[in-house]
Amino acid sequence: MPRKPVVRETVSLYEAKTQLSRLVDRAAAGEEIVIAKSGRPRARLVPLEDTRAHRVSGRGKGRWRLRKDFDAPLPDDVLRDFEGGR
Repeated sequence: MPRKPVVRETVSLYEAKTQLSRLVDRAAAGEEIVIAKSGRPRARLVPLEDTRAHRVSGRGKGRWRLRKDFDAPLPDDVLRDFEGGR
């Protein structure tokens, strides 16, 4: 379940530059912070929803082996189970 922002505070671009580390910590804790330039909202600092590493294709190459008949037709009794016992 995604976290809801706790606070939506607007800070100036200058303040964001001088206090970026603190603002990032607050965002990581669930706050939403809007960064404004010349009084106009320009960006939003929010917590990440998913911090898991992205999958890399080919990473498991050679770790699994498939039998030669892996795509052979299924036995009739197994097919019946998939089809609801017809």
